[in-house]
Amino acid sequence: MTVTTAPTMKAKTKTINQAMILAAGLGTRMGPLTSDRPKPLVEVNGRTLIDHAIDRLVRGGVTHIVVNVHYKAEMMKKHLAKRTDVALQICDESDMILDTGGAIAKALPLFRDEPFFTQNADSMWVEGMGRAMSRMQERWESETMDALMLLAPCATSIGFDGRGDFEMDTVGRLKRRAEMKLAPFVWTGLQIVHPRLFADAPTGRFSINPLWDQAIERERLFGIRLDGVWIHVGTPEARDEAEAFLNDLQHRP
Repeated sequence: MTVTTAPTMKAKTKTINQAMILAAGLGTRMGPLTSDRPKPLVEVNGRTLIDHAIDRLVRGGVTHIVVNVHYKAEMMKKHLAKRTDVALQICDESDMILDTGGAIAKALPLFRDEPFFTQNADSMWVEGMGRAMSRMQERWESETMDALMLLAPCATSIGFDGRGDFEMDTVGRLKRRAEMKLAPFVWTGLQIVHPRLFADAPTGRFSINPLWDQAIERERLFGIRLDGVWIHVGTPEARDEAEAFLNDLQHRP
C-alpha cells in the first residue's frame, strides 16, 4: 500500500504590529539643518522624516510605536503628540543618549517579549514590486532568526557612498563585509528583532553591532532584499538629492 504524505507547510507567523523608531541621534552631519530642530523633524518633500517613518510603519500594519528622543526632546514630544492614528510611546533619553543597542534594550519591556520592527528615522524607500514590510513578515521565522534586515543594493541606493555592509547567501544568512572589500548590500535601517538578541547585552550605552556579530556566529542574522530604491537622508546634500528624486517620480507620466 502506498502512503502519500502532505508537504510540510510553514506555520503561520503571528503578525508583528509593534515597532521602535530610533530618533535620538544628534544629527551633526545634517547641520546646519539641525541647528534649530532635531534631525527627525527635518522635512523631505514637505513632510518630516519622523512622519515619513510613522506613515510607513502604519501602512505596514503597525499599531504601536515607541520613539526614543534626546536632542531637543521637548520639540519632538510636541510634534509626536499631533499623531492620533497610532499608539505612540516616548522613550526619553534626555539625560543620556544610549546609542542603538542601549536604546532598544531600554525599550524592551514595552514589547512584551514579542518580535518587533526597528527603523532609523533617517531611512526612506520607494517600493518596487510588493511591499517590503509585508515580505519581511512573510519571511520572518522566530524559531530560527534573531533579526531579519531589509537590505538594499548599494549600486541603486541614494545618499549612500560606502563600501556596503553585508553579504547574503542563497537562504538569506548574512555575514559582514570583509575588511578592505566591497559588499553588495547596505542595511536600510529597517529590521525585525526578537528580544532574545539582547539576552546577553550590556547595560547603559552600547551599539547593537556586537549583538549582530554574535547572531552571525550563531547563523541567526538574516536579510531580505528591497525591491525598490532606498534613500538615506544623512546630510543636507542627501536631503536635496532625496527631494529631487521624489519630485521626479511624482511628475513622471
